[in-house]
Parts: sequence; C-alpha cells; structure tokens
Amino acid sequence: MRIRPHPETWLERPPRARVLPQLRPWLTDPGSLTARIRSRCSLFSVEVLAQRLAVPHPDEAALLGLRRGELAWLREVLLAADGVPVVFARSILPRHNVRGAWILFQGLGSRPLGAALFADPRIRRQPLACSCLDRRDARYHRASAAVAPRRLPPALWARRSLFGLRGRTLLVSEVFLPTILELPT
Repeated sequence: MRIRPHPETWLERPPRARVLPQLRPWLTDPGSLTARIRSRCSLFSVEVLAQRLAVPHPDEAALLGLRRGELAWLREVLLAADGVPVVFARSILPRHNVRGAWILFQGLGSRPLGAALFADPRIRRQPLACSCLDRRDARYHRASAAVAPRRLPPALWARRSLFGLRGRTLLVSEVFLPTILELPT
C-alpha cells in the first residue's frame, strides 16, 4: 500500500502517487461502507472486539473536543465479507453524547453501526479524511492483533469522519485490511 506519511497526518484525499488505484474508491466513497461491502459479498458480518469506556488517542480526542485523558465510549469491530475480515473499524463517542441523540450506540451488539448511521436522515457526515497508519500508530497494532495470526503489510490506509446529530458528534475510523482488495471495486 506504498509510501506512508506520518501516522497522524490525515489528508482530505488520498494522494494518487501513494495509494493503489484499487484502494482509492474504498477511501473516497462517502456512502455507507457497510452497504458497499454487503453489495460485494454473499455474507456480511460484524465481530465486536471491544465496546467499553476508554481514553481516545490524542488526535481523536482533539477532533471530538475532549480533554486529554477524558474517557469516551469506544467500539472496535471487524467487518467481514464471506468470513474474511476486510476492515477494522473504530468508533469513539464522548460519554456525554451517549444519552439522547446517540443512544443507539449502546445497544448495537454485532449489528453494523453504518447501517444505523445511514438509515437516519438527521445524521450528517462531515468530509472524509484518510491516513496511512504504520507501526508507530496504535490503531495499526489493534488491527494487526484483531487478524492475528495473519501478517499485515508495514502500513495500512484508513479513513475517518465525524457524524453529527443534534449538535453531538461521533467519530468513525475504518482501517482497510489487504483483503479488501479481493472484493470487486
């Protein structure tokens, strides 16, 4: 997945010279990633890896307006196409946003968050940003641990965006595993 910028550099669009052409549509499609994967496989599934209070990474906390060390709800999942993990997804929701607007976050279980986000016309997605995560980034290590014993390349491309509902935000990050390239674009 080619040359990588610093792990905390989030770009408005993926640089053509650094991103494989087959990966570009996955990084730039503003629609539901869940729907996109579902349309390219027979069986879509979600494996919940974690759902708990946690301290977001500094760049995540800054995007959400949280103080350093402040706890937020974390949900990490693997999205799989026909039993093969293709995306490691991480959602962060400030604790004070769980009630009211984002109450759906707590009762998701193994249901895809994307389906819920795109089903509600009141939810607004902000523009996507992308980054190439490598071993210097904890999200790379979380994705790697989730698919062990499979070995990952030295860097993985990811995208993220904020979703807003009634002035409250949710951050969704999606890390693309190499197996995403086995799905039709």
